[in-house]
Amino acid sequence: MLFDLAPVAALPSTNRPLESDRLPCSIEMDTAAAPPAEQFELFRSWYAGLAEVKPAQLAPRPFLARQRAWSFGRSTLIYLSTPEVSFAWQNLRRPTIDSWCLHLTLPRTRHRSGSSIDALSLHSLADPFAGRSETSDHLALFVPRNLQTIQSSRVVLRDQAKRFLMEYLTLLFRSLPGLRSPDVAHIGEASTSLLAACLAPTRDHAAEAQRPIEAAIMSRACRIIKEHLANPALTPSLICREIGVSRSRLYRIFEPIGGVSTHIRRERLRKTRDALENSSDRRPISIIAEQWGFWDASAYSRMFKKEFGVSPSEARAGGLRGVVSARPTDASTLRELLFSNY
Repeated sequence: MLFDLAPVAALPSTNRPLESDRLPCSIEMDTAAAPPAEQFELFRSWYAGLAEVKPAQLAPRPFLARQRAWSFGRSTLIYLSTPEVSFAWQNLRRPTIDSWCLHLTLPRTRHRSGSSIDALSLHSLADPFAGRSETSDHLALFVPRNLQTIQSSRVVLRDQAKRFLMEYLTLLFRSLPGLRSPDVAHIGEASTSLLAACLAPTRDHAAEAQRPIEAAIMSRACRIIKEHLANPALTPSLICREIGVSRSRLYRIFEPIGGVSTHIRRERLRKTRDALENSSDRRPISIIAEQWGFWDASAYSRMFKKEFGVSPSEARAGGLRGVVSARPTDASTLRELLFSNY
């Protein structure tokens, strides 16, 4: 395996799936690919739009860190290995996405029985949070905050629930080598249901009543956006008329994922990327961009590269070589992977 998984070594399996049917790793990153002087900045970029990462003191050189991510439908599991370096993290003032993050700091030995329940925490990316890693490995499960099963804006985890979720996260991670792609939907549904069952809502009844309503509005709005994505007249005003809400309310609901206009732009950019990576679609890049509402070629190129890390021409070249962005999750960054959960 790529990582030293001694704390949570994979369980033996007598019924492993065929290689072609094995659950793929959605994202795999390693700072060792960069020069030592650039490794911490590369590590910081992994969490762009999600959290602010800072060195615990002076960023050491080298800063060796490895991360893998697996998508389970509407939830995402990540494993981060930083065995020799320390760092701190905190919330962004204006996050581009909102998700629940169930985070577990892994012990550095094989003996897990002494793990404290304090090693497990739950927070929202849109609310204030802070943490510090002291040469540890980490597991984190991200779940969209707009799920109707987990709506309370303020929740707590009882000690017994923490112990259960600690065991579940490590078991899920250990089971990865034996999982098949068809297992994804069932595991994702089970993970969100287990988390919802373990949460104890506070007595903030007004907030709890509002969250399901907002989730339903977001779901309807996203469906309308998909139906009208090629329509040049698609605007927040059109969406408001279709679902009968005010602009201010629509903006507030979409604010955790960057805003409604940002969501429309990202969906259109993905459509252009799909076309560029399709080797049978030989239309000029400008024609593809214009089909999805991007009339300024230079502005489109800048937005495309900012979103996907490559230029439109590089994406087309990759498609012609049979190399496409991460599939089946259709994401190349952690932020994009979490965004696809909505």
